[in-house]
Amino acid sequence: MSVVGFDLGNESCIVAVARQRGIDVVLNEESKRETPAIVCFGDKQRFIGTAGAASSTMNPKNSISQIKRLLGRKFSDPELQNDLASFPFRVTEGPDGFPLVHVRFLGEERTFTPTQLLAMVLSNLKGIAEGNLKAAVVDCCIGIPVYFSDLQRRAVLDAATIAGLRPLRLFHETTATALAYGIYKTDLPEHDQLNVAFVDVGHASMQVSIVGYKKGQLKMLSHAYDRSLGGRDFDEALFKHFAAKFKEEYKIDVYQNARACLRLRVACEKLKKMLSANPEAPLNIECLMDEKDVRGFIKREEFEQISAPVLERVKGPLEKALAEAGLTTDSVHFVEVVGSGSRVPAIIKIITEFFGKEPRRTMNASECVARGCALQCAILSPTFKVREFQVNDGFPFSIALSWKPDSQNSEPQHTVVFPKGNAIPSVKALTFYRSSTLEVDVLYIDTGDSQIPQKISTYTIGPFQPSKGEKAKLKVKVRLNIHGIVTVDSAMMLEEDVEVPVSSVNEAPKDATKMDTDDAPSDPSSGTDVNMQEPKSADTTEGATAAENGAQDPEEKSVPMETDAKVEPSKKKVKKTAVPVHELVYGALPAAELEKAVEKEYEMALQDRVMEETKEKKNAVEAYVYDMRNKLYDKYNDFVTPEEKEGLIARLQVVEDWLYEDGEDETKGVYIAKLEELKKIGDPIEARCKEWTDRGSAVDQLVYCINSFREAALSNDQKFEHIEISEKQKVINECSEAENWLRERKQQQDALPKFANPVLLVSDLKKKAETLDRFVLQTDHDKT
Repeated sequence: MSVVGFDLGNESCIVAVARQRGIDVVLNEESKRETPAIVCFGDKQRFIGTAGAASSTMNPKNSISQIKRLLGRKFSDPELQNDLASFPFRVTEGPDGFPLVHVRFLGEERTFTPTQLLAMVLSNLKGIAEGNLKAAVVDCCIGIPVYFSDLQRRAVLDAATIAGLRPLRLFHETTATALAYGIYKTDLPEHDQLNVAFVDVGHASMQVSIVGYKKGQLKMLSHAYDRSLGGRDFDEALFKHFAAKFKEEYKIDVYQNARACLRLRVACEKLKKMLSANPEAPLNIECLMDEKDVRGFIKREEFEQISAPVLERVKGPLEKALAEAGLTTDSVHFVEVVGSGSRVPAIIKIITEFFGKEPRRTMNASECVARGCALQCAILSPTFKVREFQVNDGFPFSIALSWKPDSQNSEPQHTVVFPKGNAIPSVKALTFYRSSTLEVDVLYIDTGDSQIPQKISTYTIGPFQPSKGEKAKLKVKVRLNIHGIVTVDSAMMLEEDVEVPVSSVNEAPKDATKMDTDDAPSDPSSGTDVNMQEPKSADTTEGATAAENGAQDPEEKSVPMETDAKVEPSKKKVKKTAVPVHELVYGALPAAELEKAVEKEYEMALQDRVMEETKEKKNAVEAYVYDMRNKLYDKYNDFVTPEEKEGLIARLQVVEDWLYEDGEDETKGVYIAKLEELKKIGDPIEARCKEWTDRGSAVDQLVYCINSFREAALSNDQKFEHIEISEKQKVINECSEAENWLRERKQQQDALPKFANPVLLVSDLKKKAETLDRFVLQTDHDKT
């Protein structure tokens, strides 16, 4: 079983695998630890990861990057529109209101959804992991930003399905970092809580979490984020600065040229890294545009001035995280900074001033999320035994259910099912009294984030028919699963039949909607089932009691009475009937579309594989041409006649010319045939050289066998006394026969030139030695 963690970054991705000795970050095909999150579409195949990054400069309009920014978001999203302005590729609005990416692939215009593009990146990462583990990879843990909405989480799961992966968990990047930090700590306190703030400044977003540690466990105290504050914003500030400067000095407008834009952005990213370590840095780009070389120079102070609007936003998430955790800066014991964007000195200065303590870097800033994901996968997997460490993650949003009461013209009622900070995973049961089909909306409430759509999904519960014709009692199970996705799992109609009369103690009034909290595996605070009644208010379920129940029965209206009398419990039969639940998730990929996407990805992967194999065969032909030509003048010179040599060299030249002209773009089968055609001429020459090289050692081996066996047969040693003289004579005769054969063949071989086909073959020498050895052993065995 594979145990793999994927960190899906906005700019680059990292793969970590769990082994018996710990967590390792896997190297890609270029022996790098980070793999670019880029998909580049060519005329005949896709280039993903490092290959995509290499092709992106020459093919910017078909190179898709920053896929995470497109995932699960409406095309009209203001943040997305802001991002699109800097993308070199074309994105339009699809029929469902979500973005579609346009590329030219296989000679035609094609469109892909962000989910399909993410699946391509995941397929590449899967291949990297499989190449390292030498085994199939299916089970994994994928890191996601804490601010991902329900729809974005579903999109990641769909992309994983398309890529042939089965995530055991979508793991918050902040929680993955906290796990990677805490699981190795052996000095965590048993009673007092150690509070650590993690500030993760990535390529495109900033996430802050405050975590409480005790021995063997961590608890997420708060989450805060700015989804559009990252390293790329500093790159953009530099880009705009130099774009304006070059327009003034060199009279070139890089905005008019996609390739020039891309090259300047890459140069600005390198410049930002230089300014992190140096007080000033130069920028030089050759032939940026219109065959003009450009030069620039900037000091760190000036860089911080042009980045001031970005830096002003850093403090917001820090304040929010601290407030939600209910802590002061003094009660935060340590501050850890991670993420590729955290190396900017100005950010470190702001964090230091806010917390009043120097941030630490005890973890690898780029790899901690991937390592945390691999650790979580190992915890969930039966393959590994991991140190006991409990992860109490909290959901960053509040989830409510909303429904319309039975009575006409009533206002919709709603109740908060999973409040902010609720444990993940968690299951809760709600009880409804209904006479007809129920529609329940799942909503985000009080997110404080205008980019998250309020309505997640709608569930239609019904139809159902109670046997007594009264209102049916429905028990609805709502789940916040391990991925942070909310679903209505099931609905059950409960009907009670009283068999034994009940004593005169009256019941309390029956509510329209009650919520029971079931045990959640990861929530240590939930013990036995709790039956919670919401307080009566306009926003709670109690407020809907009358509307839901309609006219209550007289016994339901009676006031509960206390009594000292011993009451016999009533015996009841509860009939449970499953009620159908229909799910409608807004913006989710339908099952049929997902199946089509899986097939499409398989076809494209097959095309890529065929093209890679074709390239390999073409390279094999080219390598054979160069290698054989060099050896004909050197190693094989004595093993080929002048006429053969001249003919083969001419043939090699013809094939080389063909490779760069008519054979530039041929099929795999043509290259295989061309290589076989050359080998038909070259292999005999190669065989003659190999025979001559190996013949000496093979002759020596046979001579050694002949002499050894003859010496043993002539010996008077006691260990050979059991063998009769006649048998020994047979061995001597066999040795003499082999010696005569060798002498005769060697004389024939020595008389031949090196370029003639040999008569004394290495295979014949080995066979002779084996025959002699077998004869002697058989003789010894017969007499033992």
